[in-house]
Amino acid sequence: MNFTSLLRIASRLIVSLCLTAILSAAEPADVVVTEAARKIHFEGFVFDGHNDLPWMIRTEAGSSFDRADLRTSLGPKFHTDIARLKAGNVGAQFWSVYIPPSASKEEKAFLQTLEQIQLVRTMVKRYPDSFEMARTASDVVRIQKSGKVASLIGVEGGHCIEDSIENLRRLHALGAGYMTLTHSDTLNWADAATDDPRHEGLTLFGEDVVREMNRLGMLVDLSHVSDETMKDAIRVTTAPVIYSHSSARAIANHPRNVPDDVLKLVKQNGGVVMINFYPGFIHPQSANRRSRMFHVRRELRARFPVEADFKRELRAWEQANPIERGTIFDVCDHIDHVKKIAGIAHIGLGSDFDGIPLTPRQLEDVSTYPVITQELLNRGYTAAEIHLIMSGNILRVMRQAEEAAAKR
Repeated sequence: MNFTSLLRIASRLIVSLCLTAILSAAEPADVVVTEAARKIHFEGFVFDGHNDLPWMIRTEAGSSFDRADLRTSLGPKFHTDIARLKAGNVGAQFWSVYIPPSASKEEKAFLQTLEQIQLVRTMVKRYPDSFEMARTASDVVRIQKSGKVASLIGVEGGHCIEDSIENLRRLHALGAGYMTLTHSDTLNWADAATDDPRHEGLTLFGEDVVREMNRLGMLVDLSHVSDETMKDAIRVTTAPVIYSHSSARAIANHPRNVPDDVLKLVKQNGGVVMINFYPGFIHPQSANRRSRMFHVRRELRARFPVEADFKRELRAWEQANPIERGTIFDVCDHIDHVKKIAGIAHIGLGSDFDGIPLTPRQLEDVSTYPVITQELLNRGYTAAEIHLIMSGNILRVMRQAEEAAAKR
């Protein structure tokens, strides 16, 4: 073998080693949960801000717990069942009572939201050994200690009240613990993050909605709203706000995420940002590709009123704008950033499980929360800080909202 051949072989070997190193750096090894991390995880509990199981039960099982029995394994189509909740140590959950904004056009949003609330109550009644309804922070602590999942109701989208303060009161009376001011569409009284603005934030009626939520003790949820709506709500509220399922825009540039200037306001307000797991919001490149996803859906819906045509065109757009799953590391990058800008007291988890079509690697369902504990330990977080993120911060916010309501 001559010198030229040896040089060629050496060059190929170097290139191969470099490619291997690059790929290894791009795809870090999976997080392995240690016994130490598991012990810390189960010394506390997870209080998740947003799970769309009720909508999945409605759309995939005809609102029937016979067709989707939570005592059986429902994976991988569903992200949630009783066994996996226990495996993840979920002790409290805001169940989303989501109804699409399109229901408002048919004046059915409020009625269908009532149906979703009843669905949550039916779930709790059917599985009394696993779930119990909660309204207050004290309820959450008591129920979690009993070994059940404290079950709370979150209304996703102010379109559900159909421009009526009285409807807001009725939802609260039926158990609603928070309301997301908008969903994807701008309302008559509040601008959404993913629609054209019409009000530069909240209207006067929108401000009245926030004040009434403060009076009732409902948490004001700013996921899905525009930056100006965020700022208006924080200016008006007398209680801490929440983002039930949002992440950090500095990490992934999507309008659904929270910009740094607002994170600083959240710190002053005492609120909490509960990190979303959807790859299209947390993975930087995927967020760029899907930054107009809600606009595109709206445009396609207008152009293709027949459902089959709409779904076909939406699938074609999604295939032309693919997203990557991302990993647990992306989720923890968002946690790191919120800690850096707002502080450890202002972080929570709002997975969006059963409301998202794709999950990050190692966060496939509600059983996987211990992996977050392990990765946070790997990044130098203390056990006390991890417990704040998992449940302590949202419990504090609930108590402060209850105290603010008691003063009104």
